[in-house]
Amino acid sequence: MSLRSFEDLEKYITLTEEEREWKEDGGHTLPILVSDHLTPLIENPAIRRQFVPSVKENRDTLGNLDPQMEKEYSVTPRLVRRYKNRAAFLVTDSCFAYCRHCFRRRFAGSMVGPATKDDIKEACSFLSTHSEIKEVLLTGGDMFTLSDSSLDSLLHSFKEARPDIIYRLCSRALTSNPDRFTPSLFKVIEKNSYGAPFYLMTQFNHPVEITDKAKKVINEFVRLGIPIMNQTVLLRGVNDSVEVETELSNLLLSLRVKPYYLFQGDFVQGTAHLRVPLSKGLEIAEGMRETLSGLGLPQYTIDLPQGGGKVPVESKYNKGLENGVWTFSTPEGEVRHYPEDV
Repeated sequence: MSLRSFEDLEKYITLTEEEREWKEDGGHTLPILVSDHLTPLIENPAIRRQFVPSVKENRDTLGNLDPQMEKEYSVTPRLVRRYKNRAAFLVTDSCFAYCRHCFRRRFAGSMVGPATKDDIKEACSFLSTHSEIKEVLLTGGDMFTLSDSSLDSLLHSFKEARPDIIYRLCSRALTSNPDRFTPSLFKVIEKNSYGAPFYLMTQFNHPVEITDKAKKVINEFVRLGIPIMNQTVLLRGVNDSVEVETELSNLLLSLRVKPYYLFQGDFVQGTAHLRVPLSKGLEIAEGMRETLSGLGLPQYTIDLPQGGGKVPVESKYNKGLENGVWTFSTPEGEVRHYPEDV
């Protein structure tokens, strides 16, 4: 069964004081939602920390609810364009389970619902007149919470508007609800797989998430010839060690999934207790270089605050640490700061 309240959670785990003191305030917190698939795994510390809320979410007043400034970069109600050559379409605010580290908590779980036909039409119209956009992320929320027919309509609309665009199918459903990937859903994906390819963008943060069911879904995407890239979020108390990250990368590679990004946690209000100090992240990235081949090594990347964009942490954009604050330059030459003590 899905878990949506403290009462549901306590059927499987004994809540700690910090977990029990959490309050849903409708602002920077997310609702409780643990999927059927994750419920048997909830006792595992890596799963529990990602999906069971803590009062630390309420106490964290630092950061921003829109650290990537997606509202400012929105060119239509659901289409966000931060970069010249790519954009993100917010398909829906719904997920199968709500991650406590979610960077889009201003939107996810907000009950605004899926994109309307007008939202999709506006986005497609914009894309059809902007040939410089080569990639679109279909994200949210989780696009696979939509019905097969709704997904078919969505994919058909985007493909009809711009069949030359690479569409990234962004989802955590392989972790939270692999049963969603039915034969009928794969028929919808295959039906719309003409033109430029789809890429599946997964988020596995710990080896325990890669269940037998998840492996079967991965195999089916591989069978369809859809490349799979994994974006791991570095999380305190979940995967903040060389050993866990190395195990995860090796397992992903064995399944033909490319470890793509290792993301530093965004500077999002309510997530400070899950963020890893950048200095420790750099140590982990260095240790991974010593244990993994280039094929298995994800790029340690940070999405700079105030919409500064993605940059590799180990790059010219990193100007160093001083007085407990890291300084970065954006690709446009602006300055952004990220605190070491999070």
